[in-house]
Amino acid sequence: MSSKNHDPIDAEPSAVETTQSGAEAADAAAPTDWWSTIKQALKGSGEQDFTSGHISRAVVLLAIPMVLEMSMESIFAVVDIFFVTRLGAAAITTVGLTESVLTVVYAVAVGLCFPLTAMVARRIGEKNREGAAVAAVQGIAVSTLIAVGLGILGAIYAPDILRLMGGDDEVVSQGASYTRIIMATNVVIFLLFLNNAIFRGAGDAAIALRALMLANAINIVLDPCLIFGLGPFPEMGITGAAVATSIGRGIGVAYQLWRLTDGTGRIVLRRRHLKMVPEVMVRLVRLSFGGIGQNLIATASWIALVRIIATFGTTAVAGYTIGVRVIIFALLPAWGLANAAATLVGQNLGAKKPDRAERSVYVAGWFNMAFLGSVTLIFLFAPQAVVGIFAPPPEVFSIAVACLRIIAFGYVFYAWEMVTIQAFNGAGDTLTPTWINFGCFWLLQIPLAWALAIPGGYGPSGVFAAIAISYSVSAVVGILLFRRGRWKMKEV
Repeated sequence: MSSKNHDPIDAEPSAVETTQSGAEAADAAAPTDWWSTIKQALKGSGEQDFTSGHISRAVVLLAIPMVLEMSMESIFAVVDIFFVTRLGAAAITTVGLTESVLTVVYAVAVGLCFPLTAMVARRIGEKNREGAAVAAVQGIAVSTLIAVGLGILGAIYAPDILRLMGGDDEVVSQGASYTRIIMATNVVIFLLFLNNAIFRGAGDAAIALRALMLANAINIVLDPCLIFGLGPFPEMGITGAAVATSIGRGIGVAYQLWRLTDGTGRIVLRRRHLKMVPEVMVRLVRLSFGGIGQNLIATASWIALVRIIATFGTTAVAGYTIGVRVIIFALLPAWGLANAAATLVGQNLGAKKPDRAERSVYVAGWFNMAFLGSVTLIFLFAPQAVVGIFAPPPEVFSIAVACLRIIAFGYVFYAWEMVTIQAFNGAGDTLTPTWINFGCFWLLQIPLAWALAIPGGYGPSGVFAAIAISYSVSAVVGILLFRRGRWKMKEV
């Protein structure tokens, strides 16, 4: 049999397939009740088939809970630092240094999420829920093994980790227990990420949102109780923040596992699935190398940019920090739309509908561009109002304003960069985004930032310009490679 006979791209459609395509096109063109769609997205999409029907509706159903999920994840760090600031500089530094180390943990966890989402989505699109359950169990097993290994090392070497990151004796003395608990319980970080990747791949985005809402609610309640000893709780100081966060995440993971086994979701895990399937596990690990590489490259690039800006003093770093925090917060909804595109790509490829997968990416991309285009207007014409919320000193204020205004010039490009990168990941092609990140961030962004900032004499503004340029180039490269369509033939 030739490749043409089994290739869904090249195969000639049968009369039945042609009729189905026509019906699907009519359905896709039908008007949508957006208010009811939004309510359904928050409630849960139930048995919604994302491989047929109105593509815009499918994007909204997935994107709304995913946008809120991204916001929930960011709340953990905000809540912890809100209460810890009352304990002094050493406690704040401990949280900051530990979070810096955790970026490596996040990179590995998210790197595993990309292929797991792709595998689960592909099986769901194939109407193979048994295969999706098998992939889910292998992902949980791999992440648990990695997390336990990292947890043992983190628990043993917590003081050394703080010293390595530049912590002084006071930081090590006060914060070693915090770092030890956070690192030792990093398995709940892994599982919170991985289980939500399973739900996203299956199309159960609302369940992923509820898991993080529960975890955050527990953390918000326990943080002040355990840090300051409110009521019957012991006063644990900064150690209490670690315990509260770990308990909150742990309860979130317990909720996820319950939903994976209660029989109400798209994926149902049973006792028969609790076994190692080496070929699936090896495939998952192999694909995760690209996902981990993407995150490590991006993380290292941001570290390099901070180092360049640091040559202009603490004022420049402070302004950059404020600006980037605002930018990251503004990008959270855009990441939700990008994740929706990844799920739609995976499920539609599984359903042998590569053209629908491609159209889904373009719909998500236009939605994303419209959103970030509106953010661009705010950052270009009213950055002072945004930065003013933080009430920084005048010299820091001016740098933060420049950061928002300059980087915003590339926002419409970022919209497509995020969606196309996640589209590759959703198809299981994790290497293409890795090479794009390597070329656009390490070979372009870092050297350009240095050249503009130091020899070019533009200072921090040169770094901001390099960020806008490199992400814009990444978007163009991503779109060009996406249009070539090789991702449609990726097997996962």
